[in-house]
Amino acid sequence: MALRDRLRRLVQKPGSIDLAPFRALVAEAGRRESRVRELTDAELTAAVAVLREEEDLAELCALGREAARRALGERPFDVQLIGTLALLSGHVAEMATGEGKTLSGALAAAGYALRGRQVHVMSVNDYLARRDAEWMGPLYELLGVTVGWVGQSSTPAERRAAYQAGVTYAPVSEIGFDLLRDRLATDPDGIVQPEPAVALIDEADSVLVDEAMVPLVLAGAADLDSADPRYADLVRRLRPGLHYSTDEEARNVQLTAEGTREVERVLDVDLYAPEHLRTLTAVNVALHAEVLLHKDVDYIVRDGAVKLISESRGRVALLQRWPDGLQAAVEAKEALEASPSGEILDSITVQELIGRYPVRCGMTGTAMAVAPQLTEFYSLQIAVVPPNTPCVREDRPDRLYATSADKEVALVEEISAAHAGGRPVLIGTGDVAESERLARRLRRAGLDPVVLNAKNDAEEAAIIAEAGAYGAITVSTQMAGRGTDIRLGGSPARGAGGAPAAPGTASAEAGGSDHDRVAAAGGLLVIGTGRYHSSRLDDQLRGRAGRQGDPGGSVFFTSLQDDLVTRYAPDERPKAASDDDGLITDKGAHWIVGHAQRVAEGVDLELHRNTWRYNHLIGLQRRELLAERDAVLNGDAADQTMAAEAAERHAELTGIAGADAVAAAARQIVLYQLDRCWAEHLAYLADLREGIHLRSLGRGLDPLVEFNREAVPAGKRLLGDARKRSVAAFEALTASADGIDLDSAGLKRPSATWTYLVHDNPFGSLDERALRGLINMFKGRRR
Repeated sequence: MALRDRLRRLVQKPGSIDLAPFRALVAEAGRRESRVRELTDAELTAAVAVLREEEDLAELCALGREAARRALGERPFDVQLIGTLALLSGHVAEMATGEGKTLSGALAAAGYALRGRQVHVMSVNDYLARRDAEWMGPLYELLGVTVGWVGQSSTPAERRAAYQAGVTYAPVSEIGFDLLRDRLATDPDGIVQPEPAVALIDEADSVLVDEAMVPLVLAGAADLDSADPRYADLVRRLRPGLHYSTDEEARNVQLTAEGTREVERVLDVDLYAPEHLRTLTAVNVALHAEVLLHKDVDYIVRDGAVKLISESRGRVALLQRWPDGLQAAVEAKEALEASPSGEILDSITVQELIGRYPVRCGMTGTAMAVAPQLTEFYSLQIAVVPPNTPCVREDRPDRLYATSADKEVALVEEISAAHAGGRPVLIGTGDVAESERLARRLRRAGLDPVVLNAKNDAEEAAIIAEAGAYGAITVSTQMAGRGTDIRLGGSPARGAGGAPAAPGTASAEAGGSDHDRVAAAGGLLVIGTGRYHSSRLDDQLRGRAGRQGDPGGSVFFTSLQDDLVTRYAPDERPKAASDDDGLITDKGAHWIVGHAQRVAEGVDLELHRNTWRYNHLIGLQRRELLAERDAVLNGDAADQTMAAEAAERHAELTGIAGADAVAAAARQIVLYQLDRCWAEHLAYLADLREGIHLRSLGRGLDPLVEFNREAVPAGKRLLGDARKRSVAAFEALTASADGIDLDSAGLKRPSATWTYLVHDNPFGSLDERALRGLINMFKGRRR
């Protein structure tokens, strides 16, 4: 290996790919720029069309750069084209905040579309999907590529049209929900989504890691799974310590002997008698809802409904709900009307959804921190794209305090000092309650903060865009405004679809003086009120400052009473004392915070792996059933089966109603029974997984092995059971010259369906508790 190559590999981040081939292509594109600039718009579009027949990445970059300059008023920097090439090579491009990921992604999407591959650009919400599709629309038009977008309010016709475009922007959840609905289609014309080709994922770390195991669910109408309000009233009167106890991490709660006696006295039942198992379950769920789920931390109440808060983002988790029993218990706790639950007809995790695409790529500002997961679960590598202008942000060491009270006093002092000099401050907090508590402290200190949390997330983009204004103080929960730039001096005028004004235009230059004034004050100061459970989330918060070479700074205020420390390092104690202000400078104490974060990251990774192992088996079984379903929906498999299995009845019905009517009836019967058997199988697997832990852990067995021992045979019976039911229903059909009476087959599908996401178990599954137990055992041995 040449010395130059060795040196390059030494400075390259471990786990990242070599950018040298991309740099060479970008350099060649630069040499072609003057020739491309001479083309008319029509000639440019025609030149792009040639790329459909031959792959010339340097030419794509040259034409794409010129198209962006003309259509958007933005000439992509070399590093943006490197990001584009990384995406076109099937990698995740790590690009810092403000470096133009949206434009890099659009050029890559166009490149894939020109090769004849339909591209789904997946975002984290409706706002970004529509904004980016409309913002990049003129670019796609000049490149001769069609574009569409899908949102929650899109009609089936609008969805079908959007998916026919070369590039479709949509939230990952909507793409998943459309897939689930397509899987229940009873007519080929009812399918809206094409076969998957390319997934280009924006905020890839959030989608591929944070949301990876979140199940997207399609449910069918059923009775309300309401919780008896008596249980909510009962547990509200129970006293901690006397009637119930919680574990060290406050993730589990259980009745004490005294609590059991009190519940039995009030309800007049033997709580642990087999015939009262349902009552025991209801009491336990109500107790979990009362003690472990906190308003303004785990959920808020808005418009008469419980809205869950995403732990990884600090925002309202749109469409998410807890498993039905727990959801109903929280609604009873808040004296709200029960929301519909229903039977799960099908579900898919985000990870399984992404895994369907033959080509996967993505972009984010923080990919290297999760490089092992991206490689392990998606076979993706990272291209670390350097910033166009070196980052000069000052990342100060953590300020560690003995207590939360000491930390909050110091926080107010730090924010007041920065504000006095006109410096804008963005404060990232852990939850809604903390954000509002800090805002009240700041107001008592004479400051006027803007609060952005799950209670006003609809205005998120507009609020965060102004966080860089002179003297601004913005208090936010966690991942505020991802995809929205924070510009020093405040946001410039914005065009259609929320697009930033083009550099060099009058609207963009209007804020120039304020930019200089804020830069002179030190730029945006980002303050974290505690370390998050992942260092990657810390880096994302830091990355809001120092955009495109601007000055800026970041600092985290932590305490030994933070949730991270008390949950993941409860037994660690610092050797050194704090000073009069509660500040701790001892390196050993700082190690405790880092250690707690590493334990949290390890727990999350193991949970991801364990959950994937369960879902992998379910995915294999689903794949087999879908292959059968596809043969029925798009072929004559159902008719052939009935002709073979119920030959006499098939011939009789054909003589009465005709071959076409019988084939259509057979198709509907088999589709119904396949869907029915699958819904019942999912319910069986859910019950099996819940119960398997108690049996296997008690005997010292591997829960996954025990789960597979029963789930695999059940899956193998699935198609056979559906076939038997189908034949029986077909035999019972009645017919006349007017056609087949399908009502006689009992094909009663749900009167209504809806979609939602199931929130991860907030208390930790038995898997998690067992894993944490092993971690605690390990820590005990180490000491």
